[in-house]
Amino acid sequence: MKIRSEEIASVIKKEIEEFRSELAVEDLGTVIEVSDGIARIYGLRQAMAGEMLEFQNGSFGLAFNLEEASIGAVILGEYTDLKEGDWAKRTKQVVSVPVGPAMIGRVVNALGHPIDGKGPIATDKTRPVESDAPGIAGRQPVETPLQTGLKSVDSMIPIGRGQRELIIGDRGTGKTAIAIDTIINQKGQDVICVYGAIGQKSSTIAAVVDRLRETGAMDYTIVVAASASDPAPMQYIAPYSGCAMAEHFMYEDGKDTLCVYDDLTKQAQAYRQLSLLLRRPPGREAYPGDVFYLHSRLLERSARILDADGGGSLTALPIIETQEGEVSAYIPTNVISITDGQIYLVPDLFFAGVRPAIDVGISVSRVGGKAQIPAMKSIAGGLRLDLAAFRELEAFAQLGTDLDKATMAKLERGRRMVELLKQKQYSPMPVQHQVIMIYTGTQGYLDDLPLAKVADFEERLLFYMEHTHSEIPKAIIEEGKLSDETRKKLKSVLDDFKEHYLAGKTPDPRAEKNKVESEEKS
Repeated sequence: MKIRSEEIASVIKKEIEEFRSELAVEDLGTVIEVSDGIARIYGLRQAMAGEMLEFQNGSFGLAFNLEEASIGAVILGEYTDLKEGDWAKRTKQVVSVPVGPAMIGRVVNALGHPIDGKGPIATDKTRPVESDAPGIAGRQPVETPLQTGLKSVDSMIPIGRGQRELIIGDRGTGKTAIAIDTIINQKGQDVICVYGAIGQKSSTIAAVVDRLRETGAMDYTIVVAASASDPAPMQYIAPYSGCAMAEHFMYEDGKDTLCVYDDLTKQAQAYRQLSLLLRRPPGREAYPGDVFYLHSRLLERSARILDADGGGSLTALPIIETQEGEVSAYIPTNVISITDGQIYLVPDLFFAGVRPAIDVGISVSRVGGKAQIPAMKSIAGGLRLDLAAFRELEAFAQLGTDLDKATMAKLERGRRMVELLKQKQYSPMPVQHQVIMIYTGTQGYLDDLPLAKVADFEERLLFYMEHTHSEIPKAIIEEGKLSDETRKKLKSVLDDFKEHYLAGKTPDPRAEKNKVESEEKS
């Protein structure tokens, strides 16, 4: 009688199963190759895509490629002491990070482990780094403003809670500055912020953390850092980790949150490195074919959810670095198509002293006036078009052609509006002050002032307004609109102040500040 091999195999499997039931058996695999943050593992046939694996040296990994005979895994942590022949085992869990209020004010790595020297984080809550985005029916329209504190953004490219607004530009044009100013401006707004630093120098990240501490912003901010010296897998996973930490507050506490991803270009490059090492087929610019999904599944998690589900929101400010202004490159076009608008920064304006160096011609917010308070919407409606027209007129005027009075007046108004929209770094402005200043500029109060005096006029006017007529900014913030009565009062105060300013009789805020400080010391 001939015994078939299948029958023998089935008997052996049955015997093994009975034997295994008496023992605690772990699913182990063997590392057959290690290089540059990736490992190839033989065995672990039951492993799931995205499952967390544990290695013999104590590091963890992520099952990335599920192949016929082996698994390609990315190593989240130290890999230099991992060698061929070491074991790897399944954890039967997806990669998760610690979440909760205990994370606020801390600097953590991509796995949520503290790196700020302040000891362990006391939280037992975790959340998977990858989770599904809310569906269409689970979202509500983006209509609540998220004030950045920047006059040029809040007036022309407004951002709403739950929106995804891309900050894009060349290296050194002030992209991070806009994001940091926005975080600083959330003080007292009950918004939890997460700053994801991806692929940056450790010294740069430390400087940002110091600035956030100085301004008190760390009281409501979590910093997730994957520096340039960290392995590519950590840079790849960092944005998802930051998003998961923010989602906890959105879903569990119904809070408004803000996530800054600085920047996603570095994340895409880390992902390309991992994909090429794992022999995934390269596509355009050597990126793998699923690089669009890399960013879409991250940014689609930003939303304003229904009140029935808590009514929280997650606003995303992804940052993309361009090369020589090339917005048509692969990664920039991908992220532009995913987001709800972009703030485009250009070197020419930056080096000309216009900061933030926003090109209003190509910058846009697809939410528009819905993300503005009515007071701002009523006075800044045509500002973007006026500035774009001014840029064209300015280019025409450089030809040396004689211009009529009306055109000259438009040029002078445009120059003063550009000067008015300039803002110092780390000096976000409350929305009521923005409304007052943009009204001042659009109504022509600056037209006959020398350009060099615009900043001084602004500083003195806001000081005068807060100390002498505080009811006007208070009415703007409480009513949300510029009522006829408030408008009338504002016009009267501006007429009076302008007269006193030209006569040199307005108080100097700096002198007043020094006087107060000297009195406090004495």
